[in-house]
Amino acid sequence: MSDIQYQQLTPDHFDRLLALANHVHGDNYLDMPSLQKLYNAGLKNDLNASWVALDDDRLVGFRLTLAAGNWQPDKWCSPSLWPVPRQEVCYFKCNTVDASYRAAGIGSKMLKLSVGEAAKQGAKAGLAHIWMASPGNSAFKYFSKCGGKLVKEHPGKWQENCINDGYVCPVCGTECDCVAAEMILQFEQANG
Repeated sequence: MSDIQYQQLTPDHFDRLLALANHVHGDNYLDMPSLQKLYNAGLKNDLNASWVALDDDRLVGFRLTLAAGNWQPDKWCSPSLWPVPRQEVCYFKCNTVDASYRAAGIGSKMLKLSVGEAAKQGAKAGLAHIWMASPGNSAFKYFSKCGGKLVKEHPGKWQENCINDGYVCPVCGTECDCVAAEMILQFEQANG
C-alpha cells in the first residue's frame, strides 16, 4: 500500500465514491442525486466537511459529513438526549473504507479531518447512526474508540430505504432489520 492521500470531496470523486459505497454498503445505498445532496449539505461558510482517501488515483475511502444546520433530525434521532443543541451538531452520514485498506487508520484520519472542518463550520458535536451489523461490530468499536457515546439503539432504521429506494442490505437483503446505534461525538473529547 502506497501513501494514502486525503482530499476534500469534490464532484470529480463522485463516480468512484458511488462504486465503493454500493459495493461495501449494498446496492442502492447511494445514487448520484442523493450524493449531490449530501455533498451540498457538507458545505458551509466556504468549508467542506467531507473527505476522501486515495491510493494514487484509486478512491479507497470516504467520509460524508453534513454541516451543522444543513440537515434535519428525523425519527431516528433523539435531540433531547444530546449534550449540545441540535443546531450545533453535524451529521456523520458514513465512513467507508475498502476492505483491503481497513485497520490502517484511514477511517480515523478522515474522521479527524471532518471534525476539524465541522468545528470551523460551527459544530460542537457530530451525530452518527452506526451499523451494528458491521463485521465484528467494527463500526461501533471504531466510533467508540474515537470518543463516540451511545445515545439510543434503533432497530430497523434502514428498512424504509429498502422500501423507498431499493436498498439491498448486505446482511438482510431487501428486508433490513439491522440496528443503528445513534451515537454522538463531542469535539472537545475527539480532539482531547
